[in-house]
Amino acid sequence: MENDYSNITFRQLDLSDADDFMEWYSDEKVREFCSWDTFTSKQAAMQYVADKVIPHPWHKAICLKNKPIGSISVTPFSGNEIFRAELGYVLGSNYWGKGIATTAVKMVAASVFVEWPHLERLEAVVAVENMGSQRVLEKAGFTREGVLRKYYLLKGKPKDAVIFSLFVKYERKYMWRNNSLY
Repeated sequence: MENDYSNITFRQLDLSDADDFMEWYSDEKVREFCSWDTFTSKQAAMQYVADKVIPHPWHKAICLKNKPIGSISVTPFSGNEIFRAELGYVLGSNYWGKGIATTAVKMVAASVFVEWPHLERLEAVVAVENMGSQRVLEKAGFTREGVLRKYYLLKGKPKDAVIFSLFVKYERKYMWRNNSLY
């Protein structure tokens, strides 16, 4: 029997979520494939939420029964690449293997293409060794495109990553005239 995750919601993280935020950002299992440093204090977590999370254009808490258990973000590219964005997500290890991340990714992918009508491509980059996150993306309908060699630094060492993509599900017809969309 499949679990019912209809109670998964998204909302803006705020400073009152610092304790919940620290749960997954300080979780060693979660951090294994992530490049951030562990927060050593609640104040440091609150500062990060205030400086990075709140001003982000699309960064939400993943909530289960109204409790933040992770976060998910969509970061738009700029300039000539505004048609694509990068998906990132993190979930407390106590919630792994339950279908929550897959459900959250599907929900965000379905909504972000509507919220941002200019978006054509959503991509995600995952550590080669992070098989759980790769399964999440595959189950959510993303396509594995290939390996990016020595793509990011993890604990001071270059690491390979796998890039996944998802394209807008409905066909859009554009008409161009004089380099303008009409």
